[in-house]
Amino acid sequence: MAEQLVELNVTGMHCNNCAMSIHKLLEKKGLKDIMVDFAGEEVKFSGGSPDDLPVIIKDIEGLGFKVVDDPALQVTPFYDKIENKFLFSAILTAPLLLHMVLPWHFLHNPVVQMLICLPVFILGCVHFGKSAFNSIKAGIPNMDVLIFVGSSAAFIYSLVGTVENMGERYQFYETCATIITLVLLGNVLEKRSVSQTTSAVKDLVKIQQVNANLVINGGIEVISARDVRPGDTLLVNEGDKVPVDGEVLSGNASVNESMLTGESIPVEKEKYNKVIGGTIVEQGNIRMIATKVGSNTVLAQIIELMKKAQAAKPPVQKLGDKVAAIFVPAVILIAIITFILTFYAGHEGMRISLMNAVAVLVISCPCAMGLATPTAVMVGLGRAAKNGILIKGGDTIEAVSHAKYVVFDKTGTLTTGKFSINNIKAEGGADIEQIRGIITAIEERSNHPIAKSLVKGLEALPKTKLILKSVKEEKGLGMRAEDIDGNHYFLGTGKSGIEGEFNLTLYKNQKLLALIAVDDEIKPEAANLIAQLKKMNIIPVLLSGDKHSRCLKVAQQIGIDEVHSEKLPDEKLVVIDIYRQKGKTIMIGDGINDAPALTKADVGVSMNDSSQVAIQSARVVLLNTDLNSVVKFLQISRHTLITIKQNLFWAFAYNVVAIPIAALGFLNPMVGAFAMAFSDVVVIGNSLRLKRKRL
Repeated sequence: MAEQLVELNVTGMHCNNCAMSIHKLLEKKGLKDIMVDFAGEEVKFSGGSPDDLPVIIKDIEGLGFKVVDDPALQVTPFYDKIENKFLFSAILTAPLLLHMVLPWHFLHNPVVQMLICLPVFILGCVHFGKSAFNSIKAGIPNMDVLIFVGSSAAFIYSLVGTVENMGERYQFYETCATIITLVLLGNVLEKRSVSQTTSAVKDLVKIQQVNANLVINGGIEVISARDVRPGDTLLVNEGDKVPVDGEVLSGNASVNESMLTGESIPVEKEKYNKVIGGTIVEQGNIRMIATKVGSNTVLAQIIELMKKAQAAKPPVQKLGDKVAAIFVPAVILIAIITFILTFYAGHEGMRISLMNAVAVLVISCPCAMGLATPTAVMVGLGRAAKNGILIKGGDTIEAVSHAKYVVFDKTGTLTTGKFSINNIKAEGGADIEQIRGIITAIEERSNHPIAKSLVKGLEALPKTKLILKSVKEEKGLGMRAEDIDGNHYFLGTGKSGIEGEFNLTLYKNQKLLALIAVDDEIKPEAANLIAQLKKMNIIPVLLSGDKHSRCLKVAQQIGIDEVHSEKLPDEKLVVIDIYRQKGKTIMIGDGINDAPALTKADVGVSMNDSSQVAIQSARVVLLNTDLNSVVKFLQISRHTLITIKQNLFWAFAYNVVAIPIAALGFLNPMVGAFAMAFSDVVVIGNSLRLKRKRL
């Protein structure tokens, strides 16, 4: 269970209060990456050991919730659905409110009012009381404590007035019923709204749930994508979703990969091309072989990344958490002080004193603080994902928003990574066809952009074939290889002092065989990106292992002033460290040699066609290799943080203003209950604006 994200399906959560109770319980146990989604009935966390899991489940169930294997198989009883609870209480609350305007004398009878209110009060006691009791037992009193105390005080006071026959001045059953009804309405709205903020992951999960046409014994068998095994042959027809990752065996198709890259133009696929599960065949038909299935597919890894990202808290949330932790006891204390001062100092009598105290209890809303950050983060991450930007943590958003430097690798990041061989200069009478054969054999084993381009460039030229026994890639230097005859080769840059146009060397048994000159193109959008970064007051920096003259040439063409060239991986770390001391630093790279620097930077950003090591080292993966997505990523991060701050400001300001108004007696408890429910909706609504907000 160490560092692995554990997912539990937990039923019985009705609102953010329930989520906060579970969150605090897991936090006390020292678990990390905690994410509780009450709308999706999911609890996620990492840390601990496998032996702790049964105890964790038992403690969650001790709070009054239920951990189940599959929530789809769990049928929520009719009476336990939050919507039905709200409808039941609303139907009974209506006549209690109407008695104030309608001349129906039987509704003015205290006993009739008590009998109508009693079922609503019992429902409130069971619903809020259970949550309140469990939260106090866990040492984390939640908002339901306030609702339970407030509604109970109103009911008991009215009941005493009815039994003692004290008259209408002591009857406010409608207050008790309305508080419960309005808070239940708030729960309903909250659950529906929050489910919209988590839609990004749910949409991706839906993409996974498709059927596959399995080619077996010359026929076609339709099976679930979950049942596909590596090596299976599948038929994908026009309009179908590609069920799993694989390679095309035959046929041609135009495939829409926008769910992965955000790029709407279809990509042409033919034999030997890779296809990704979840993408859509818009035109044509293909036969494919499944290579990656289940949790190994690109889509499954994206979903896993999204889930982990939602669990990582931005530092800005810690303020909200601290306040929420002491909020409920503080509000109860304010309510008691309000009652004492109004009754004894203000001489207002029991009725008004109690009403003011109840108003304080029901208007205060720690829920808004709890929802302020996670709802904004979820919408922000979802919008980024739809634009082909995978952010691995909510905490990344805050670091990005304060970025002062963006450090770029050159090859494959600012340049296309499509290299052409300008010249090969054979040394010591070496045969050119033999040199081409050695280069091809070695570079076929590498993922580096230069390697891919060299292989492609030499594809059509005559060469002597070579069989290699082993090939090893050395970060920032090049490739070492050994053939079946025991000859040792080195192809790369190192720091061999090569001059002029030549930037690669080939050695055989430590003897120079050839000098190779390669060059690549600058991405067309690179200059525009640098200009936009400067407008955002971010300083662009070029950091590369390539020769100084080449780095300087690229930097001058696109407008970068700060250049660090000829740096090995360990030297890149030193440069990143220097910038980090001056301000928040983002590193954007793609190769194995960039992996340490990506990890060292405040935020590492990797391109999708990067090496697997670079993708794992980065905290952000750009699925679309277009550099414009860097600006989109920065804008989404900034606007997400702005939304979080707006939400927290509203949550704090609402409580700071509302509680004194209620304490001074300017607020009816029924209006207070409505305002409390409304404050949650405001926070969630503001977060949902991020989905369509112009950046």
